[in-house]
Amino acid sequence: MGNPKAFLNIPRKEAGYRPIHDRINDYGEVEQTLNTEDRRLQASRCMECGVPFCHWSCPLGNRQPEWQDRLYRNDIKGAYRLLTMTDDFPEFTGRVCPALCEKGCVLNKQHEPVTIRENEAAIVERAFSEGYVTACPPKKRTGFKVAVVGSGPAGLACANQLNQRGHTVTVFEKNEHPGGLLRFGIPDFKLNKSVIDRRLALLTEEGIEFRCGVTVGDTLQIDDLLDEYDAVCLAMGAETPRDLKVEGRELKGVHFALEFLQQQNRVNAGCEVKCDERITAKHKHVLVIGGGDTGSDCVGTSHRQGALSVTQIEIMPKPPVGDNPATSWPYWPVVLKTSSSHLEGCDRRWLLDTRRFISDENGCVSGVEVEAVEWENDPETGRPRLVHTGRKETIKAELVLLAMGFTGPATCGLLQQLGVERDARGNVRVDGNSRTSVEKVFAAGDVSTGASLVVRCISSGRKAAQDIHEYLMNK
Repeated sequence: MGNPKAFLNIPRKEAGYRPIHDRINDYGEVEQTLNTEDRRLQASRCMECGVPFCHWSCPLGNRQPEWQDRLYRNDIKGAYRLLTMTDDFPEFTGRVCPALCEKGCVLNKQHEPVTIRENEAAIVERAFSEGYVTACPPKKRTGFKVAVVGSGPAGLACANQLNQRGHTVTVFEKNEHPGGLLRFGIPDFKLNKSVIDRRLALLTEEGIEFRCGVTVGDTLQIDDLLDEYDAVCLAMGAETPRDLKVEGRELKGVHFALEFLQQQNRVNAGCEVKCDERITAKHKHVLVIGGGDTGSDCVGTSHRQGALSVTQIEIMPKPPVGDNPATSWPYWPVVLKTSSSHLEGCDRRWLLDTRRFISDENGCVSGVEVEAVEWENDPETGRPRLVHTGRKETIKAELVLLAMGFTGPATCGLLQQLGVERDARGNVRVDGNSRTSVEKVFAAGDVSTGASLVVRCISSGRKAAQDIHEYLMNK
């Protein structure tokens, strides 16, 4: 611990965002960076607690106090080595993780946690720029071949860990490029896709093969996959969006959030989209239904496309601001979260239920009728119960984006052909060793847990790789 009093003398300092009038005109990353000395001072604020709740809070079990100290001492090579012992892709988590570790930081009791996420991103970026990140292919191969279906964070982490253990790994991706929702779901202003390409180039150099444009169960039959490979890991995510089956759902201008976000990411990458297929917020009043991170991404993308106004509604009550006694430290606090996209301008409203979509004379959505609701405890079950108040209003909207979460993996195609068992929520059922009900088929990430965080997917992918390795070695 280089400076035992730093947390008393040095205040928390965030890098902050680029100016709003600047960032809404492009898709560059909104977050700024601190200079090297300020970053070292922020790392020095870590108290290296006897019981590090940051470590406890992290699904990956990152050893934050250790690499914070390395960063403070300007040992970037050592900090990066410690960081990648538990996290395969700190350049991803350092940008898009909600930083569960910071919420568990002891200094968060005074709302002044260490800037752990920003420090993590700073370490990996310096490690790349100073030449400490190089390809490290395994020195020998085991002779076993493993197929990973899906190239999101879980699939990439699983493939990386298996490859480092000497197995020959092929990753199958249905889209034109690897990355899953990292590439096609998260906007460029949060995660520049060059960051993904940089890591993929390393993984390829280390021996992982990526086969894109291949849909297992369609363009590649599952029986052929099982015959060719010694083990298969399913990591396709949970991409089935929750729908809103109300009057007018079929109107033009009502889209799932991922349709909107994926298309814009492809446009940013240089893909051409036909005019009649283009989903755009330009010169439109936009309504985003759903108050989570995906909804926030829709808000930011709408601003960059030139929306006239953006409204975001949520059926749940407004979370407390600042503190929530029901979720006190060191647990994840359920409080109001304001993203960089919200700061760019957004009318946020809560306790509204969508009743119907209103059409104009051309069959396009022109407004949404909503009704105010309340939540009360059911006296019999004790669980919250939705109560409609009858107070209705119409919100003007020429583009409606449904961002209400995901219900699970696709129900048809590969999973149906395999015949794997599902749990009550429709996710692939796995045992404690990541195994499905089908011999030599494993699963990792959202396909087995339901939609979750990138950091949890990486953790799941790492565990599945360990379980697959043990399975192969026992053979």
